[in-house]
Amino acid sequence: MTLPSVTELKSQAKRLRKALTANGQTLSHSQALELVSAQHGFRDWNTACATASRPNDFPFPVGSRVSGTYMQQPFRGEVQALSKTGPGDQYRVTVQFDEPVDVVTFDSFSAFRSRVTCLVQPDGVAVKKTSNGEPYMRLSAGS
Repeated sequence: MTLPSVTELKSQAKRLRKALTANGQTLSHSQALELVSAQHGFRDWNTACATASRPNDFPFPVGSRVSGTYMQQPFRGEVQALSKTGPGDQYRVTVQFDEPVDVVTFDSFSAFRSRVTCLVQPDGVAVKKTSNGEPYMRLSAGS
């Protein structure tokens, strides 16, 4: 799922407001913008507008289905949040796993993660590596 343009987000807010008005519910335009923003996973209209206004060269946008490995364990999930960090080509990405991933390889101990945030390069490979040199995360499109 890719984020619509600012114009499309505003159109969605107008349609929402019109539909609610037809059902007897009043809603200001700013409230409609906030609701549309929340529907797309943003905390507020300003964040949604800023994100939709800038080009995104990251191949895994918010809402996209992904698979890959986290701490060398396979996963499938959805990108929940994304932000570009600093002037370099690095992104902070949050992935919600479909099923929790056990990140410990020790037989008598487990530690499951349902959602993780990693700093990754544009190719979806984590910047940080484990003690054996493998990236914390590797993202692939689809699942």
